[in-house]
Amino acid sequence: MKKSYRILIVDDEESVRRMLTTVFTRDGHQPICAEDGQQALELFEQQTPDIVLMDIRMPKLNGMEALQVMRQTHQSIPVILMTAYAAVETAVEALRLGAFDYVIKPFDLDELKMMIGRAMQLREMKQEINLLHRALSDSYQWDRILTNSPKMMELCKDTAKIAQSNASVLITGESGTGKELIAKAIHYNSSRAKGPFIKINCGALPESLLESELFGHEKGAFTGAQTQRQGLFERANQGTLLLDEVGEMPHNLQVKLLRVLQEREFERLGGSQTIKTDIRLIAATNRNLAAMVEQGEFRQDLFYRLNVIHLSPIPLRERPEDIALLAQHFVQKFSAENSKEIVELDPSTLAILENYPWPGNVRELSNAIERAVIMSTGFIIFPDELPEHLQQQLNVPHISETVHTLIGHSLKENLKAYERELICTALANHQGNRVQTARTLGISRRALMYKLQEYRID
Repeated sequence: MKKSYRILIVDDEESVRRMLTTVFTRDGHQPICAEDGQQALELFEQQTPDIVLMDIRMPKLNGMEALQVMRQTHQSIPVILMTAYAAVETAVEALRLGAFDYVIKPFDLDELKMMIGRAMQLREMKQEINLLHRALSDSYQWDRILTNSPKMMELCKDTAKIAQSNASVLITGESGTGKELIAKAIHYNSSRAKGPFIKINCGALPESLLESELFGHEKGAFTGAQTQRQGLFERANQGTLLLDEVGEMPHNLQVKLLRVLQEREFERLGGSQTIKTDIRLIAATNRNLAAMVEQGEFRQDLFYRLNVIHLSPIPLRERPEDIALLAQHFVQKFSAENSKEIVELDPSTLAILENYPWPGNVRELSNAIERAVIMSTGFIIFPDELPEHLQQQLNVPHISETVHTLIGHSLKENLKAYERELICTALANHQGNRVQTARTLGISRRALMYKLQEYRID
């Protein structure tokens, strides 16, 4: 059954309102009409349409001004702007202010209907994604480790097997590669899933506090110990304890940790009672523990106890096929958290993300997308909404440092000139039709509008 939408039509020309009302009524929709921006805002609040189709140039309050007000109160409602003046700057500004898209008068009705259908489809998809995120908020299933990388898929398969055992696991790798996510996946897919999952960063506390956190203390064990306190080895009983940055653990505590792993027992600080514990220990570090053993910085016997199973997540630069997948996931995640309705990364934005080496790995990508979502005012993330150091990647060829040094900046300028010429030629071949030009160039119309503005092509 075809869906019916409440469509708010805003135009100061009565003939346009009448024509669109007839078309949409015939298609089973419910048109609502306003003749200027001020009246549109009143109807927008009173009747809450599913979608808005609004002219830009109107008396009292123009479409761009009305759009900004609408986006402040109802970000999820798509707004399509109509204009008889096909200025590039106006169209790009409309997209930045939050318009879903725009059409140029006189417009093709079939194209307009397709645009409305796509806007509503994306809105409904966004709502479904938000529901799914809420449903999975407390779940750590394997599909939360998002990847298209064969190497990461193999790692996930190995991790699934490891989860069924009680063996100690050592996870090594660069910061931001997802070591904690893998540790959580192991715990929540093991027989200990109903028990606690507790994490501590061994490098974040001085030795005295770290020892108290791990083993607990009795009342009066040291100055300030006014009550008895359980340590993490006690609280994590029948669950999993993640020792993050285990390479930072002092030698004195390494000896005590070894005893817990060997004998499954310990005493609180200042106490004499031996306490039994049943935990699974997962250790994580971005340091090379084997090298630290060679240098006498880490106990060899403890290293062997921790390294029963060794996992090493793949750096993001070695799995570029995951960048688009992860970026879109973070767009959805942070849009929901910030009550925004961003549904798309502009192709130019995605090109920057895919050509950046990501020294901070997935965590850096997550932070970059979160910043872009916060800065964005529309449905699309453009390059200038990314962190500044990523914006500098725009139009920079992805080549080796040696070659870049040899040719300096001339290649960049030549490529930009060539790109501009290609766009101008394609526009001329299609008599200025931007939809067909974008299709020929293999980019979205939004990406084309961004390029037209960048190169000042009228």
